[in-house]
Amino acid sequence: MSSFEEWLEQARRAKHFEPDSDLPDGLVSSDADTAWLDPKMTGNPTRIGVLLNVPARTMEFYVQEIPLASAGDLQRHAHESVHYVISGSGHSEIGPRSLTWKQGDLVYTPPWVWHRHYNDSPDTAAKMLLVENSKLLELLGLHQRESAGEISYDEHLGRTSS
Repeated sequence: MSSFEEWLEQARRAKHFEPDSDLPDGLVSSDADTAWLDPKMTGNPTRIGVLLNVPARTMEFYVQEIPLASAGDLQRHAHESVHYVISGSGHSEIGPRSLTWKQGDLVYTPPWVWHRHYNDSPDTAAKMLLVENSKLLELLGLHQRESAGEISYDEHLGRTSS
C-alpha cells in the first residue's frame, strides 16, 4: 500500500468512526491487575502500583500508598497529575505552597513544578489514585521526570527548616 493509500484509509476511518463497535478490552480494571513497582526502580519510597490494563492512549493510572509518617520523593515532571485521595490525610508541597488534603480530596500538580506528598495520618497509610497525562507527552516526545530525592522543597532551594 502506498503512503497516499494509507493516508486515504486513515481519512476514511476518521470520517466513518464507529466507537461503539470498536471498544477496547479492559474497560473495567481489577485491583488484582495492579503491577506494584520496586521503589529502587522508581526512586520513590512510597508504594506505586501501575494500572496497566486501562486502555487509555493519553493518560496513565497509578495507585500510590504513602506509609505512616512518610513521604514520597521531591519530584517534577512535564505532565499534569491529579491525585484523588482514597484514604488517609496529609499535605503536599507544590512549589512554595504547603496544602493539606484528606479522604475525598483531589490534589492537582501543574507541569514541571517541584512537589512532594506527605502522609500525616496517625493510624493509616494514605492511599491515592493518580492520573497523569504522561502518555500524551510521551507520544509527542516531551515526557520528562526529575527527582531531587527525599528532601523538602525548602531543602532543595538551600533553605533550612527552623
